[in-house]
Amino acid sequence: MNPLHLLVDGFGRIPPLIERATRNLDASHLATPPAPGANSIAWLAWHTARGQDSWVADLNSDKQVWTSGGWVDRFGFPFPADENGFGMPEQDTARVVASAELLNGYLRAVTSSTLSYLGRLTPDDLDDVVDAARTPAVTRGGQLLSILDDNLQHAGQAGYARGILDRSK
Repeated sequence: MNPLHLLVDGFGRIPPLIERATRNLDASHLATPPAPGANSIAWLAWHTARGQDSWVADLNSDKQVWTSGGWVDRFGFPFPADENGFGMPEQDTARVVASAELLNGYLRAVTSSTLSYLGRLTPDDLDDVVDAARTPAVTRGGQLLSILDDNLQHAGQAGYARGILDRSK
């Protein structure tokens, strides 16, 4: 099997997971953390998309969908345009408030961009070293797998947070 087909399948699984976690919740419920100090569904959904967007744009030497697609303006967050949530303090994660429609729309746009990028790659491209400064050196395929892993973990966390929220109602 072509490893690119596995990556396409994996990235294609993320939007339905986030859509399930956000379904029929208003922005207030989406922004409510399931426990003190935990990340909200809104933050998890946004960060999932932002991480994928920033990392894949870097691999692709392209602009991020966040800025090129006008999503930064639609969200209107009080953060710099390059904020992606990594290491974000708790008081800032609480400021990630958005509708399910907006969160899912951005993730779908990012996923479409990612799938387009993957469609231009060959299996041999996955062996390209993209970060020789690390030991071992990071290949394009290794970086894509890392992005996919991070996204799936956050999507799972969003689903778990949704389960907690549903049980508390």
